[in-house]
Parts: sequence; structure tokens; C-alpha cells
Amino acid sequence: MEAPAFDTVSWFQIGTDDSEGARRFYGDLFGWKFTLDPDGDGYDLVSYPGDEGPSGGIAHGDGPTQNHAMFLVVVRDVQAACEQAEKLGGKISLEPTGSPNGLVFAYLDDPSGNRFGVFTPPPAPA
Repeated sequence: MEAPAFDTVSWFQIGTDDSEGARRFYGDLFGWKFTLDPDGDGYDLVSYPGDEGPSGGIAHGDGPTQNHAMFLVVVRDVQAACEQAEKLGGKISLEPTGSPNGLVFAYLDDPSGNRFGVFTPPPAPA
């Protein structure tokens, strides 16, 4: 699988308090397939028919206030992207956060209040 180009939308996330219903809806509508994230953190990985790997995820939320849909952009440096976003009038809504596998991500709000994410993927296995 080829790595996505930096500064492109390369992941999406749907947050829902009804993960079973979301899997059924998007699976029936688009033919998406779902697998549980191996990290075991209540996240379903989304794959498209014919795709080599996952392209998005469904985050399990505790209530309707956590329901959302957003895109994520792959960047070289999450901290630098956060700093630049703030210089351009955006806000950091979730500070840079790392996962056990080396993924680093943050959530930002653009000047109009639209939430999106930035991330750097985990290092490739040696």
C-alpha cells in the first residue's frame, strides 16, 4: 500500500453513540467493511470494497454530544501544523496526542469553527 501524500485528506472519522447502527447504515449504503481496531480502544476501521487497507474509522462515543464527522489531513509534523493553524486564526481543540503504535494526531478548528484533524502515521515496520 502506497503512503498518502503529505498535506492531503487521507482519513475520515465518524463519531457515534450507535456504532452498530452506523456500521449497518454505511455498510448497506456504500458497501463499507468494518474491522475492530487492533488497539482495542473502541474504534472500527473502515475499508472500501477493493481497497488495500482502511481509509477511515468509526469512533464509539458515550452520547449524542460526541457524534461528528470530520476529515483528517496527513502532515509531516503535527505540532508545527497546530502552531501554523493558530497563526492563521484557527484553534487547537485537542492538543497533539500519541497512540501506542506511534500515530500522532490533533484536532483543530478553522476560523469558522469547522473541526478537522491532522496526523502523522505510525512509523513503518522495519
